[in-house]
Amino acid sequence: MKTPYQRLTKPYLEKAIQLLQAWIQIPSVDDSVRASKGKPYGEGVYQALQYIGKLAESDGFEVDYCDGHVTEISYGTGPLIAVYAHADVVPVSDQWKHPPFGAVIEKARMYGRGTSDDKGPGMASYVAFKALRDGGFIQGYSVKLVIGGNEEKGSNCLKYYFHTLKKPYPKAGFTPDGNFPLIYGEKGITNYELSGLVKLPQLQSIEAGTAHNAVIDLATAVLDNDQTITKTLKKKRYRYSLKQEGNMMKLSIHGKAAHGSTPEIGINAGIQLLDVLGDHYQCVPFQTLAKQYSDVYGKKLALYVKTKLMGVTTFNVGLMSYHEGQFSMTVNYRYPETVKIKEVISTLKKISPLKVKQSYDSPLLFIDPKSPMVKTLVKVYQQETGDKQTKPMTIGGGTYAKEAKNTLAFGSKFPGRHDFIHENDEKIDLIDYTRSISIYASAIDQLGRLHAVKK
Repeated sequence: MKTPYQRLTKPYLEKAIQLLQAWIQIPSVDDSVRASKGKPYGEGVYQALQYIGKLAESDGFEVDYCDGHVTEISYGTGPLIAVYAHADVVPVSDQWKHPPFGAVIEKARMYGRGTSDDKGPGMASYVAFKALRDGGFIQGYSVKLVIGGNEEKGSNCLKYYFHTLKKPYPKAGFTPDGNFPLIYGEKGITNYELSGLVKLPQLQSIEAGTAHNAVIDLATAVLDNDQTITKTLKKKRYRYSLKQEGNMMKLSIHGKAAHGSTPEIGINAGIQLLDVLGDHYQCVPFQTLAKQYSDVYGKKLALYVKTKLMGVTTFNVGLMSYHEGQFSMTVNYRYPETVKIKEVISTLKKISPLKVKQSYDSPLLFIDPKSPMVKTLVKVYQQETGDKQTKPMTIGGGTYAKEAKNTLAFGSKFPGRHDFIHENDEKIDLIDYTRSISIYASAIDQLGRLHAVKK
């Protein structure tokens, strides 16, 4: 038997798929280097934020484009319930089987960057919001759907929204950018960079990685011609290709992409490249770094920590480059509640072969699992899915919940699914996409009823 929210949203489901396809086809990768007035994150992100805003305007919602940082969609009066999703996506490689911005549907799955992170969940939230508004459900409370443009690069969009524009925090809210049934705790996240001069005359350049929070799946080095390196490569047994280019040769190591919060399921081509170059040329800095970061949990750094509440530390090497003797490497470090980040950075400075500089820190988040908001959302999930076995969790990922008060991550990844977030051929199962719409409709309404002004 269908729930009231499933019956409410059913007429919207076919159109919801079409709306998501059109949104996915906008390549909204950050391009801040080409920022302009009203386009702080570049043209692609701007177009994606405009798309959802113009859609909402055509449906009769109040829309504020917030100087191009976020698109805010509003309706109702009274205590505020908010949903925070994002339109920006991480870069893509050339190893996709499906066009990364094609929104191809095959075997009841839609493929494309952003289908699961986070345009799919964002559009599901919008359709749920519209269905509630059309059905007259939003009574005694107000709703804002806030679509940001910089979540993947540090969430400066929400910082601008709350701290510059002084927009209000909600009474309760969620971000559809995590797992079901919900996430009540998120690890702390720090980015740091190792950089310095590395003397290796045979090496011309290294290019590796697309984002700090993704495992490097392709690492490329341009080297002086040296066919003896094939012996080292065969010994290491890594996946590689070697191409002659005049007096130079291009070495590419092929790994496996994964989200920076779960580097253990990826294969880091950058670390493998350092291992090859370090051993072949007896380059001590590369040898040291390859050894230190070969274990993603920090055991080789002697910085491994595991807690019952939030799990283990992870170290993801996401970016790497070498030009004119200067090497740099960015590490995305995630840590549980007992870690003191200043002590970790201090230790890294002592043991690293290159200079260490911390560039970003996002403290951990914890919401009491017994709070009314958590209980309400868990009940919503259970009622809409019938799944009473899967428990709320903590994660290594960082979401908008850290930027917005009274907010946690709620879906849209269902138990047992692997949607290749931050990987090649990211996808969303259409059955998951459509059923999340009724879940989000129920979540908005039940949180609203929890805080609604009584008449």
